[in-house]
Amino acid sequence: MATPLSLTTLSSLPEGVATPVYARESLSAGILHFGVGNFHRAHQAMYLDRLFNQGQSLDWALVGAGVFEGERRGREVLAKQDWLTTLVEQEATHSEARVLGSMIDYIEPANAGAIIARMSEADIRIVSLTITEGGYFLDSKDKFDPTHPAIAADAANPEAPKTAFGMMIQALKARRDAGLQPFTVMCCDNIPHNGVVTKNALCGLARLSDPDFADWIAANVAFPNAMVDRITPATTDRERAIAADDFGIEDGWPVFCEGFVQWVLEDHFPTGRPAFEAVGAQFVADVAPFELMKLRILNGGHAVIAYPAGLMDIHFVHEAMEHPLVRGFLRKIEETEIIPQVPPVPDTELPAYFDLIERRFSNPKIGDTIRRLCLDGSNRQPKFIIPTLRDAIAHGGTYDGLALECALWARYCAGTTDSGAVIEANDPNWDKLVPVAQQARRRPQAWLEQEAIYGDLAAHAGFAQRFAHWLHSLWENGTAATLQRYIAG
Repeated sequence: MATPLSLTTLSSLPEGVATPVYARESLSAGILHFGVGNFHRAHQAMYLDRLFNQGQSLDWALVGAGVFEGERRGREVLAKQDWLTTLVEQEATHSEARVLGSMIDYIEPANAGAIIARMSEADIRIVSLTITEGGYFLDSKDKFDPTHPAIAADAANPEAPKTAFGMMIQALKARRDAGLQPFTVMCCDNIPHNGVVTKNALCGLARLSDPDFADWIAANVAFPNAMVDRITPATTDRERAIAADDFGIEDGWPVFCEGFVQWVLEDHFPTGRPAFEAVGAQFVADVAPFELMKLRILNGGHAVIAYPAGLMDIHFVHEAMEHPLVRGFLRKIEETEIIPQVPPVPDTELPAYFDLIERRFSNPKIGDTIRRLCLDGSNRQPKFIIPTLRDAIAHGGTYDGLALECALWARYCAGTTDSGAVIEANDPNWDKLVPVAQQARRRPQAWLEQEAIYGDLAAHAGFAQRFAHWLHSLWENGTAATLQRYIAG
């Protein structure tokens, strides 16, 4: 019989489940966090829990916040558990469960007044975010979009904001007027130059209604860049059942993740910060090299395996890595086309980093799905694949595998797998992508003419020729035979 998770049942949990060694009453708030989802709890909340277990930084506990009504359900689950979370770290040979207690409160989602008031208090010195890339209101060129309806609404009515950025602006004004230092804004989303992106969104929104205050934010608020990494799938009934059956914990929203975790940050926190370096975080002067390495080798690698596996009806990521053609495709394209376009990274051997990525993708315990990796290609391809392709062309490198990857995505967007199974909509632009992908079967150039994705690459004769070659092969010979041809050279 599994034990329901709560503060009163911590001592009753099965032996082997790690629980906080600190008392909840010893903690005080220091961080308000927007976006209390799985990645946040497997990453930032976990780092804080480790710190608290060492007796350090006890005045940096988390207060959760959210801007969407849909976040109420998660808050209700966590409230019943006294804000506790079961974190299950899974590797191929073992799994470990620990209870995290680093969050001490969670404001009612979409309650702008309460969220603004809490950010305005002196103890909140960091406001952090994991709100997904869509939460930063970027246009097709990854610039802040002032015309987005949510931004336009907050700009028209700044004192009744609905976005996280609108709420932060009001709180920063309140702090300035009260003579309090501004909080540091710490983005924890997987976005290139995420501190800069966050600053652009906050200042961009402020500028629409109060240009002088936008200048004040730019001059006074810190936005450290960071690189975050941990594979953390969504929670399903599968994970809840494993928590109960294998660890004896009844948790309505457990988090499962890999054992590996990484956090690289710029050390720019004028109002102080937790001692994250004591529990494995790395502080550097420039995050950019680490960020580019991850975006190209890991995120790009995900894209490489996603579409061939999807077309061959493979469900889990580790199952894709067990397929010799998918694994062979990944290794060849990484070694010959992706890694050569990654500049040196301090204290890092790039081939060894890829070996680590390959092992992480192969972890059979994670339950990460191919469909998740295939999601939102119209947004991910321009970030994870196209820049590498452009560099390969510019530097005289090889790009045949990258052309094949683009063809695989185009073939996937045609809406059926090699077996004829229907692929359900898996992109915000799916309705636009499908007809173009189907047209590209007869005229491959139609796919490359999507300027928002490929820019001027359609005019590059070498790339266009190899793309057309591989797309034709995928339609005529199927994914497995095409991969075999590429791997064999």
